[in-house]
Amino acid sequence: MKIAFDVDDTLIVPWVATGFDRDTPNYDTIALFNWFQVQGHEMFIWSGSGLDWAKTWAEKLGLNATIIVKEKRVDMDIAFDDCDVDLAKVNVKVKRLNNGVSRKDWNGNKHL
Repeated sequence: MKIAFDVDDTLIVPWVATGFDRDTPNYDTIALFNWFQVQGHEMFIWSGSGLDWAKTWAEKLGLNATIIVKEKRVDMDIAFDDCDVDLAKVNVKVKRLNNGVSRKDWNGNKHL
């Protein structure tokens, strides 16, 4: 199967949600990513923030995946994302940490 994971609020937790001084790995979601990979599935990472952002975080997290543009794909089997999306045959919404905290400033000031 083809399995896709979003970066922001899915594979990483933004600093505005944790109070830390940097974005941090979402270890629970990363464990799920690794489980699918160990099972032999084809893994993809994408981000609404662009290919460079997705590639940078895949490298930082040590995740081996194909980096692609975030868009609906008829051949994608499962997509994990923090938003309500229709990007795959099955779409799984990942719970955001501290969802009441605005991501507006963080989204406007991301650094690679």
